Amino acid sequence: MPLDEQRELGDEALLLRFAKGDAQAAQLLTARLTPVVLAHAYRLLGEPGEAQDVAQETMLKLWQVAPQWRAGEAKVTTWLYRVVANACLDRLRKRRTVALDAVAEPADMAPSVADRLQDSARVDALQGALDGLPERQRQAVVLRHIEGLSNPQIAQIMDLTVDAVESLTARGKRGLKAALGARKEELGYQDD
Repeated sequence: MPLDEQRELGDEALLLRFAKGDAQAAQLLTARLTPVVLAHAYRLLGEPGEAQDVAQETMLKLWQVAPQWRAGEAKVTTWLYRVVANACLDRLRKRRTVALDAVAEPADMAPSVADRLQDSARVDALQGALDGLPERQRQAVVLRHIEGLSNPQIAQIMDLTVDAVESLTARGKRGLKAALGARKEELGYQDD
């Protein structure tokens, strides 16, 4: 059949001619339908490379079903739109689905058992050292270094001068250092 006459044939007639071995019918159908398929895939995916892959896969499926095509059952373009839509949906699902192995384990922010035990030992050691200080030194150190109050605030609370608070705090810190210094390694401290 001359090329001009074949151009006048519909999609279904060209597909049936291809199924019978007419290569020219395949070329005409490819030129006619590939842009339609590609545009539809691009609109669904928004990715040119993926749309080209889907268009190629869809046209390949069309050539594979050509020998079994039943005339009048469906329009070729309707069948193509359905195949493109399914292929695009599969790709979109794969984009959203991440392999479980690819997901990193969430970081466990809770301290380990060893860290909790060490923290507990440190708290106990500090409390023991604080208990060994004279009462006013202990109060000044706790207010300054544990409660975070300023020296003027402590002076007001303890009814002392700021200089007296500074002296009590300094002597209390020296007392803590003496009590805890020998236990530094046991408590997990490497620096001063």
